Amino acid sequence: MKKVKILWFIAMLFTMINYSATAQNKITGKVIDKSNQKALEFVTVFVPEHNEGTLTDKNGEYTISNLPNGKVKIQFSFVGYKTTIQTISINSAETTVNVEMEASPFQLEEVVVSGGTYSTQHENAIKIELLKSKEIEQAGTPSFIEALSQMPGVDLISKGPGVAKPVIRGLSMTNILMLNNGVKMENFQFSENHPFIIDEFGVDRVEVIKGPASLLYGSDAVGGVVNVIREKPAPTNKIVGDYNMQFHSNTEGIVSNLGIKGSSDNFFWGIRGGIKSHSDYKDGNGDFVPNTRFNEKSFKANVGLNKSFGVFKVYYDYNRPKLGMCVDNAVNLVTSNGRENKYWYQDLSNQTISTQNTLFLGKYKLDLNAAYQMNNRKLQTDNSTPAFEMVDMDLNTLSYEMKTHLPSAINSEYIVGIQGANKTNRNHEAPNHVLPNANVNDFSVFGLFQHNFGKKLKSQAGVRYDYRHISTKAESGTDAVHTDFGNYSASIGATYRINNNILLRSNFASAYRTPNIAELTENGMHGTRYEQGNPDLKSQRSYETDLNIHFHSDYAMIDVSGFYNRINDYIFIAPTADTTSTGNKIYRYSQVNAKIYGGEISVNIMPVNWVNITTGYSYLIGKQDDGDYLPFIPQNKIKVDFKLQKDKLGFLKKPFFKVGGIYASKQNHPSTFETETDGYFLLNASVGTNIKWTNQLIFLSLQANNLLNETYIDHLSTLKDMGYYNMGRNVSLSITIPFGLK
Repeated sequence: MKKVKILWFIAMLFTMINYSATAQNKITGKVIDKSNQKALEFVTVFVPEHNEGTLTDKNGEYTISNLPNGKVKIQFSFVGYKTTIQTISINSAETTVNVEMEASPFQLEEVVVSGGTYSTQHENAIKIELLKSKEIEQAGTPSFIEALSQMPGVDLISKGPGVAKPVIRGLSMTNILMLNNGVKMENFQFSENHPFIIDEFGVDRVEVIKGPASLLYGSDAVGGVVNVIREKPAPTNKIVGDYNMQFHSNTEGIVSNLGIKGSSDNFFWGIRGGIKSHSDYKDGNGDFVPNTRFNEKSFKANVGLNKSFGVFKVYYDYNRPKLGMCVDNAVNLVTSNGRENKYWYQDLSNQTISTQNTLFLGKYKLDLNAAYQMNNRKLQTDNSTPAFEMVDMDLNTLSYEMKTHLPSAINSEYIVGIQGANKTNRNHEAPNHVLPNANVNDFSVFGLFQHNFGKKLKSQAGVRYDYRHISTKAESGTDAVHTDFGNYSASIGATYRINNNILLRSNFASAYRTPNIAELTENGMHGTRYEQGNPDLKSQRSYETDLNIHFHSDYAMIDVSGFYNRINDYIFIAPTADTTSTGNKIYRYSQVNAKIYGGEISVNIMPVNWVNITTGYSYLIGKQDDGDYLPFIPQNKIKVDFKLQKDKLGFLKKPFFKVGGIYASKQNHPSTFETETDGYFLLNASVGTNIKWTNQLIFLSLQANNLLNETYIDHLSTLKDMGYYNMGRNVSLSITIPFGLK
């Protein structure tokens, strides 16, 4: 904590010294259609680094103020046009940036933040894919994590819709890092039964890195990163809001949230609250799956100040989910469908307070970020359950980060920084200590370097060193652990633009994952099975090579990616031949050398501007060096969608109709404790439109998933061993009502 205070003091001192010399500039300009030279109204103009944006007026003109000297990226986006991104250098009180936008059905790239800098998708050597808020809403799934599986190469391990975790290219649990608006989430994510506590309310987009990202984020990012980005502030001098509601037929689910946000020249704010309530889901036979019900409430707020010398933001997030657990003990108690959590459910709460600040110090830029997370996990059982199975524990995490952007030319970026965290796990009176009382301290230093060689070749490289100390308290049957880990990560890659239509990307990364507390110390019942840790585990080391080719034209976009991930000392848990004195099978953590390889293909074709055909295919193999297969490797899948959309049809605005399907092939390469899983096909369809009622625009959509009511089991469903099928037909109705107060 002392280090953080010192860093803050130094940063504020530099701010006061440089304040008088800091310029207050503005960018003005005009946006027109390239083909007919007509002004474009309502184009979104956004400067990500300053968290400031506006809309063009009826003359296509815009103004953004309170900008310092230096280089910035400006993003111009408008439905039906290619997103335009420009990097400019500001060195005068007023800079003019005029833009000609090209009509196109494809949004080829956007500014992303998950790659360590504000860069475009094509500039970054690490492939970063986006899922926008509209795509999440139109997925028609009861849970947020389910919607992420629309991306090729992204799947989910689930125990019903309420308990689901992302899988990226065959890696999951603590191999995947989830970020809530840039903050590393700490939610006891070591088990498939412990989901990340996050929702889709107020989300602008989700950025997904497939592959090692330990260089940027440290341990737990060896398999990839899911970064959930908060919605943009309101346009300058406006107060706007929106109300959203969904109904789900299968779970009788109700999802609702309301948000309001405002912005002035210097100040911006926002608040949002929401609820979810779902009953037990029903399979394709119409049978309900007991105790898969879940309920959640959340609240979010943020305030910020935007000045020429810096941007200062504070966020508060509160989530309180109650997640039913479909386990043997609950099946005998839950005899009818319902939505109230009574027996065997996770009673969770998570509060996060975070601050993100950027200071402009002459030719230097300094990012100072900090967050404090308070996470509580209770396992509520029933009156007949032995007391030793009760769980009640807290995980509190203080994290901090300082990044310095060194002086650089318009075609380069040099960043050095430090990151750190202090995590404390504490058990309350409940006797079942799944994890012992423990302290974890992290500290790291890193450097990231980017340079563009002309307009075609863009390179990126970096190196990082991490130190972690883990200290636990001795428990019954488990000795105390006091151990240190030190690890290096490195990455080098480049993108090469062959011509205006073809882009090549390659990257090599060496990343690691430190064993977590559960893997080192567990020795007891966890849910309904007995788990044993291994204090002798070493850090898991990954060496991954990625290749990607991207092609786009006016009518088609094709993206092909391949990867090979060599993993030394891969950590996993598996059942053994041993049992406890009460007959419970013992699961034990161990390590093997392994490899995961495969790839994804995405094809998007628009033969005419109102027809869109998309196809995605993912292929994956995960094997140990001894020939056995790895656990939790998803089935290979093909996803196809056929979409019709018009700008206007009678009184309907942007109506669309979409039909598509998912084919999952048979998984005939299960691990030693899994069984084969049959293939399946799911047919989906949706229809939606904007309707103008008086002066109010309302968006309506109807989504039907598993339209044929297929009875199937996905290979990553943890309900498979209990004989329960996945969800049957689900029809969801979505309503979104945007409004403006000023």
